Amino acid sequence: MTSPSSPSAVAHRPLVHHTGAWYFPVAFIARLPFAMMTVGVLALVVAARGSVALGGLTSAAVGLGVVIAGPVLGDLADRYGQRRVLVPAGVLNGILLAVFPLVVATATVDGMLLAAAVAIGLTGPQTAAMSRTRVMALIGERVHPDRRQRTFSRAMAYESAADETAFVIGPFVVGVLAALIAPWAPIAVAAVLSFVFVTAFALHPTGRAVPERSERAAMAAFRELLHPRMLVLVAAVFGVGLFFGSTLTSLTAFMEAQGAPEAGALLYGVMGVGSAVLALAVAVLPARFTLRWRLIVFSVVLTASAGAYTVGGSVLAVTAVLCLMGIGVGPSLVTLFSLAGARAPRGRTASTMTLLASALTLAQAAASAVTGAVAESVSVSTAMLFPAAAALLVLAMAAVNASASPRWDAAVRAV
Repeated sequence: MTSPSSPSAVAHRPLVHHTGAWYFPVAFIARLPFAMMTVGVLALVVAARGSVALGGLTSAAVGLGVVIAGPVLGDLADRYGQRRVLVPAGVLNGILLAVFPLVVATATVDGMLLAAAVAIGLTGPQTAAMSRTRVMALIGERVHPDRRQRTFSRAMAYESAADETAFVIGPFVVGVLAALIAPWAPIAVAAVLSFVFVTAFALHPTGRAVPERSERAAMAAFRELLHPRMLVLVAAVFGVGLFFGSTLTSLTAFMEAQGAPEAGALLYGVMGVGSAVLALAVAVLPARFTLRWRLIVFSVVLTASAGAYTVGGSVLAVTAVLCLMGIGVGPSLVTLFSLAGARAPRGRTASTMTLLASALTLAQAAASAVTGAVAESVSVSTAMLFPAAAALLVLAMAAVNASASPRWDAAVRAV
């Protein structure tokens, strides 16, 4: 009989046994500052300066900082461990978020505003990417081989659903706090969450599941991250980010035209709810419905629903279309991160995940800037065309991946 404490018995236990009961709640709340800061900056600047274009540009500056720092933070985490990276990043990010409302209130030059936003992005804690890295390491080391594939599928579905839920709750909290207290309140709350929960996540024992470079086999060269099999995923995630950013900003402009700009973030949550639910549902899809075909199917749904969004119309009609858009975007994101996890070069899991997260954030912020400018200088209806263009990019990358993935994945398995 197998002893309950034997390696075999431990390997057959569920993932939560290896993470601990508090890991997932802490990791989820630690995502919220990242999810709130882009939307919070946008809402605060629009409210204080009365310019959707400047708000979108400032939001893009946050994304620029994230993109510059994200891959660097991932590489440092792969080399020196997550704790040494996340603790200082979380503390600095909390400080910068706390002082940002003062910058908005006192800065007379837009350049100062943009510099502060870039600094927020540079210190943005990559909690979601780090969490995926930890979970993948735990599954690879402590879950029985017979259960790894199913556990991995469920874990990636949960992680993406957690991202989606955070990006739903983040804008929702921003909208509620801004409406009930003041436009600066969401940024202040994000600062507190960064101080407390990002630090708690950084210090959680699961951080030791991902060994430092000195404790493991040699790390794959950085150029492996630039292989076409990885770049096609980065481009697809970039398309999802464009979709998120253009949808949120065009929706904000649409609701501003209706006389309720603060309701844009709340209405955006409608899409996110469906997206998160469908992201979780991916875990129960049969294995014969392979990742490459899942990406094709869900990106088609995304493109079709985004096409319907371009028509606009009443608030009720837009809300209904947002529900359909959620059905496509959540599962697409789960599938992309699952593919990235399977293809990540040896010892480069954190680098891979932060690269994708950075692409997502950069695209979201850039789309916010461009969409805001178009909504203000051209028309809201023109701005509402952008999500469909973003969805077409995702669909194009899904097609490229479907045609080449058998060869790419065979090469990965041969290594």
